[in-house]
Amino acid sequence: MKKALSALAFGTFGLGIAEYVMMGILPMMAADFGVTIPQAGHFISAYALGVCLGAPLIVLFAKSWPLKRTLYLLLFIFTAASVCMTLCPSSDYKLMLLFRLMAGLPHGAYFGVGSIVASRLAHGGKATLAVAIMCSGMTVANLIGIPLGTLLSSLFSWRMVFAFSSLWGLFTWLCIARFVPPMQPLPNTGVRGQFRFLKSPAPWLLIGCTFFGNGGVFCYYSYISPLLTEVSGVPATWMSMMMVLAGAGMVVGNLMGGALSDRFGPGRTGRGFEIVILAALILVFFTAHITWLSVLLMFVSTLCLFAVSSPQQVLLLKFSPGGELMGGALVQLAFNLGNALGAFSGGLAPSHGLSYRYTALIGAGFALLGVCCYVVFCHRYERRSAEKTHLVQ
Repeated sequence: MKKALSALAFGTFGLGIAEYVMMGILPMMAADFGVTIPQAGHFISAYALGVCLGAPLIVLFAKSWPLKRTLYLLLFIFTAASVCMTLCPSSDYKLMLLFRLMAGLPHGAYFGVGSIVASRLAHGGKATLAVAIMCSGMTVANLIGIPLGTLLSSLFSWRMVFAFSSLWGLFTWLCIARFVPPMQPLPNTGVRGQFRFLKSPAPWLLIGCTFFGNGGVFCYYSYISPLLTEVSGVPATWMSMMMVLAGAGMVVGNLMGGALSDRFGPGRTGRGFEIVILAALILVFFTAHITWLSVLLMFVSTLCLFAVSSPQQVLLLKFSPGGELMGGALVQLAFNLGNALGAFSGGLAPSHGLSYRYTALIGAGFALLGVCCYVVFCHRYERRSAEKTHLVQ
């Protein structure tokens, strides 16, 4: 089981680099393509759009396939897109946008299929921890993959990052072929059956938890560099170390969320971490001028951001009967939409002349809505589930 989960985690590692490395190499790509940095920022948006389009399209296309074959398809798209980005001529900005959109297509579906495979591999009530291990590649990418990718780009070329992604996609394909056992497809419920679970309020509440919770953190975290340097007094030369610290929080939070969910329930665990996010963002607003506390709150925020990830993934699988692939993919769709809206909303504060600490206040409003979604969900669904389990015992 460990080797199979590691193989799945290799996939999320590659996706994590493909998605987040753009933040570090954006100026280099802008210079190479002869566009402004804001225009180069559309490469990030194109990937997010690919996630939103690919999640439902690929799930509907491969809904009756064996799960392992679907993973092969997703890795093929990822590897092909990485090759195309590596070879894309610098004179064709629009073509690069298309390749970035293509790179985002398998993202959400991979997490959806991978979560189902990880859950089936789990033993002894450790399903959420298994999903957390599968998701850990994303956090490791933030911790070491992206800083190394940025360094590689500065020493050679940004193309080296995508060349690495191409080779990594092939390596992951081989690992999944070797270590992930064949698995039967999910029951074919048809196109309507894939969406029937959305008639219940439960998945919408979980989508709200994901959207508002992640949006709240990204209101603040998208502007963490100017906040720490201009408000908290962190030297600019320390920012690389700050990003490593933030990545470490993601790694710790991901594994912590998985372990606590299997013990206390994913809904309660998610609600607890979401409350911590809300408290941390409020504290950032009032104490951002205190250097050590601002750095600590950044670590706590990124820890909680990924601590809620695997519980949300498992809950949407549980509450999407007949449409598990779609449910698992919708988590990533909500995650990316939350990130996009959060970054936009947080930017409204500095664009109107307010201090960067106000990004945290806007984020707290998002997080409060996320807490409300969790409270309603736990009251209506998780408590009832626990009561039924108690009666059976």
